[in-house]
Amino acid sequence: MKKFIKRISCAMLCVALTGGMLAGCTSAGNEEKDENTVYKVGICQLVQHDALDKSTQGIKDALAEKLGDNVEIDFQNASGDSTNCSTIANKFVSSQYDLVMAVATPALQACATATASSNIPVVATAITNFGTALDIDMGPTDATGINVTGTHDLAPLEKQAEQLTTLFPDAKKVGILYCSAEANSKFQAEGMTDILKAQGIEVTSYTFVDSNDIQSVTQKAADSSDVLYIPTDNTVASNGSIVDEVCQKAETPIISGETSACIAYNGVATYSIDFYEIGYQAGEMAYEILVNGADPATMNIRAPQKLTAQYNPEMAKKYGVLEIIENDGTYQVIEAE
Repeated sequence: MKKFIKRISCAMLCVALTGGMLAGCTSAGNEEKDENTVYKVGICQLVQHDALDKSTQGIKDALAEKLGDNVEIDFQNASGDSTNCSTIANKFVSSQYDLVMAVATPALQACATATASSNIPVVATAITNFGTALDIDMGPTDATGINVTGTHDLAPLEKQAEQLTTLFPDAKKVGILYCSAEANSKFQAEGMTDILKAQGIEVTSYTFVDSNDIQSVTQKAADSSDVLYIPTDNTVASNGSIVDEVCQKAETPIISGETSACIAYNGVATYSIDFYEIGYQAGEMAYEILVNGADPATMNIRAPQKLTAQYNPEMAKKYGVLEIIENDGTYQVIEAE
């Protein structure tokens, strides 16, 4: 097992030896629950942008539908700072919340660490790959084996690669732009690189550490690439106007990993999931844990159900691919909210 699991296993053993034997990670205190119980749920969201906001709204709607007035939600936004995620997660634990929800990978990592020595369950969403995020050897939809479960946001990379090569068949150099601090962005970038390189396309990753470097790195990527691919990266999405300005001046088209980011930086097209849907699914999983006593350690990670090819008509026309899209017949227009 990897170090993350070892730390958690050790902490759980210590609790057991002191008489606090765990019973399935169903609540902070393992007290008896009845129909009058009001559950306290903390939500840690990495940063405010449309995709994550939709996931959080899905969580809230599911919990409200299932629990009504029997749930109190403490929503906290970390403003894009992983240190803030840790502070928020530790507050949730010290307040002995019944369940913690994490939206985006750094939020999940902070919540998993903060709850490792407790029996507080964690349900996460907007996570590309739980194994990568938690340093656990597991399949994309396996159970984690620890106090964590949730829903992933990975759209089929093969479909996105096919979209790129169909719309831009003459592209010889593809740049992949992402934040190196986001582990799941790296996971997507590596997967896309393997797919495109197998087709004889030159692929280069352009990474930045934080938003301070995004403009200069985007400029280099746009100047050096025929097409950019941007995975579901929260930092890029939060700085979409910068990426848009640079790429439009360089006349470099973008294929995006998801819808709201595609809108933020005026990408040409995306093959995307529905972030509200995966948030709602995560809320349903939280209900199963809180009320039905489900064990997050044995709950399989759930996959997105809605996958849609979408396009930006203005950008499709600008880069000469509108006719290809319209002839395809499967695309939906991306409409900004």
